Amino acid sequence: MGNTTIISEPTREPSAEYLRPTEFLDFDNPSVQEFAEETTRGAKDPTERAVRLFYRVRDVIRYDPYRIGLGRETYRASHVLGVRAGFCIPKGNLLAASARAVGIASAIGLSDVVNHLCTEKLRRAMGGTDLFIHHGYALLYLDGRWIKAAPAFNIELCNKFGVLPTEFDGKSDALLQPIDSQGRRHMEYVTNHGVWSDFPYERVVRDFRAFYPETLFQQGGEGVRFEDERPLTKPTSRS
Repeated sequence: MGNTTIISEPTREPSAEYLRPTEFLDFDNPSVQEFAEETTRGAKDPTERAVRLFYRVRDVIRYDPYRIGLGRETYRASHVLGVRAGFCIPKGNLLAASARAVGIASAIGLSDVVNHLCTEKLRRAMGGTDLFIHHGYALLYLDGRWIKAAPAFNIELCNKFGVLPTEFDGKSDALLQPIDSQGRRHMEYVTNHGVWSDFPYERVVRDFRAFYPETLFQQGGEGVRFEDERPLTKPTSRS
């Protein structure tokens, strides 16, 4: 299925394509189906199912920006579930796929963000920038509205970095926090790239190749723990 953007009013009922399995939102994979069903068992309504899925993806899947890659497998929900670690896009894909598995229409949102508390090691790996292009999150259709949900940062990472965790109640958007627990600027959303019924792999990989050094995509692997680094104490401005 091709990638399409949501161009209708945000209150309009989504079409069937926002409930289907796709290459990247592959909830037809038994592991994703089992994950979704186990997480939501006993939930009384779609909102409770969505909230449970958000927190399970947020905290069970460790945030690891060094797992950014160019291969298709990296972005499949079943893959991130298997390795139990990933950066924002795969985690958003897993949340969206899991939601569809239990009957909640979902989509993928992409935005450029500035992380003012980026670590020195990660900033060097990204070519000296603190701009994260194509930050990914899920959109879930609940009670007639599209709700944004970014499950990127697990609670362990938030506690170590002094970052306020993103909380989700199924009623309001849950994006990354603009300030940290000490009042420092944290995450700034700067450019919106639209909403997609499936992850737009070709577009994102093309832009990653153009913006970041090739060495960034060779950083990942077992034994690398982003949470063991220290965030920069003073935000750096982009040129």
